[in-house]
Amino acid sequence: MLEHFFQCPYCLAEISMLIDPSINAQQYIEDCEVCCNPMELRIELEEGEIISFEARSIEQ
Repeated sequence: MLEHFFQCPYCLAEISMLIDPSINAQQYIEDCEVCCNPMELRIELEEGEIISFEARSIEQ
């Protein structure tokens, strides 16, 4: 597992998450552990390294 730190697009708090490096393309919804707002996460990995990471707010 890879630990990745990023900012919440809502509250801008720095949060971390564990990413499974065996899956090259990942996309899912996760709630911020600080403000509880949902974020869309898009992650791309190559040879076990993160090459792209995006955390976007979900307009409600």
